[in-house]
Amino acid sequence: MTHSIYAILGGLVEPAVDAPGLMRDWQQDARQFLHHDLPKIVFVLVVSFLLIRLLRALTNRMSAVSVPYRYTEMRARQSKTLAGVLSSVGMFAIVFVAGLEILSQLGFNLGPVLASAGIAGLAIGFGAQALVKDVINGFFILLENQYDVGDTVRAAGVTGLVEDMSLRRTVLRDADGTVHTIPNSEIKLVSNLTRDWSQVLLRTTTAYTENSERVMGLLQTVGAAMAEDTAWATDFIVTPRVLGIERVANGEVEYLVGARVNPGRQYDVGRELRLRIKEDFEKNGVETGASGRVYVVEGKSDL
Repeated sequence: MTHSIYAILGGLVEPAVDAPGLMRDWQQDARQFLHHDLPKIVFVLVVSFLLIRLLRALTNRMSAVSVPYRYTEMRARQSKTLAGVLSSVGMFAIVFVAGLEILSQLGFNLGPVLASAGIAGLAIGFGAQALVKDVINGFFILLENQYDVGDTVRAAGVTGLVEDMSLRRTVLRDADGTVHTIPNSEIKLVSNLTRDWSQVLLRTTTAYTENSERVMGLLQTVGAAMAEDTAWATDFIVTPRVLGIERVANGEVEYLVGARVNPGRQYDVGRELRLRIKEDFEKNGVETGASGRVYVVEGKSDL
């Protein structure tokens, strides 16, 4: 009877754990990890650390080198923005790859994780296509230096001063003071009106009977005097010069005056130059072109 009870209890009670054997297995696994897996993990960490340091050095160098070659501080800000974007994206890529390598060395099955990440990335990509296009286009705008903060540009059918820009959008303020926020994906063609230098082109009309040599001499004198004026001399890259006669028609002659000025100064210089030409023409008695006339004929219509 006693033997029967022991037999029944032996079938119900689990055998005792083999502690010495379990310790031997742990020790063997630990030695395997220390000799084979741990050096690989340390190598991955060291390489990742060195790549991050190299990336930071390159992006810091990018920000430092770009400053002396620009005319304004705005470009330095944009270069720092681009360097920051490259640094953050590069660090994410390095840490992500290093994490996957370490997890694989620790024995984790990365197949389901990568499959889930791929599905999630695909769903996010479909839901944020416009945002991705904005960021990619904004990245190349910064990388290629298509325009700077403070430039006057024409983009997406709007002309205005660039007040702010990021990877996602560009903010323009037009001549009326209206602020336009343009997603970078909508910018297909950019016309920069203030890159490196700007052009002033003035068309001045006089009567056909005026002596052309005399008129062109007066225009050249006015332009040279303005370029020598201390209040305006720093705005000119090339002294104003008379390019010649642009048009002859309807009893008048149109002369073309051109000048190359610093970026963004073409509007103020053009207004001042027009004022000086008008005053000089009045002083020298130059007759301007005939103003437009509208004839009103009274009478009965046959229609």
